[in-house]
Amino acid sequence: MRALVVYCHPKEGSFASAVRDRVLGRLQAAGVETRLRDLYAEGFQPVLTGREWTGYLDCPQNRDPVEAHVADLEWCDTLIFVYPTWWYGLPAMLKGWLDRVLLPDVAFLMPKAEGETIRPGLHHIERLGVFTTCGASRWLTWLVGAPGRRTLMRGVGFLLAPGARKVFAAHYLMDSAPRPALEAHLEKVAAKTDKLIGARRGPEPNGVPAQ
Repeated sequence: MRALVVYCHPKEGSFASAVRDRVLGRLQAAGVETRLRDLYAEGFQPVLTGREWTGYLDCPQNRDPVEAHVADLEWCDTLIFVYPTWWYGLPAMLKGWLDRVLLPDVAFLMPKAEGETIRPGLHHIERLGVFTTCGASRWLTWLVGAPGRRTLMRGVGFLLAPGARKVFAAHYLMDSAPRPALEAHLEKVAAKTDKLIGARRGPEPNGVPAQ
């Protein structure tokens, strides 16, 4: 099993980093080969430039600016996102990663005739995990439509292998969450990760960092 973890948060030591570490810990405990893409730490450029847009359909040259990220995507059979939900959706950094890395002939195939839609191109990916935190309540997030969850679970999920296993975990009301709730959520993250990879539960480290 080969897992690519795409992590997006600007501050190390945030609760999102604790979620990331819990996910990585469970993957490591299960012997899963893992690659981490920490978008802020590596200074990923999220903007799809005019030049890239002009050459968007020029395959395979379109992958040249993000070749290393494309190689990770093609390498993995398990794709995991860890990020904060901002304004009910994906941070601009993560949305930019989707824009620039999930390219034609990489993540999807362009229509071959008029009236056709795109065809999935990530059939080698069999598992999708999405872990996020939300400042808003669950009720308000769902009232707005949870666009971030829909983008990843439905939009990206459509591109994966038919019947791909998917898990989702969100912690709501982050700005007022008490420590016991944060600790309980990390346990949930561990359980969801184990479910995603089909692993048995083991001991967990203690402690929750500052939000």
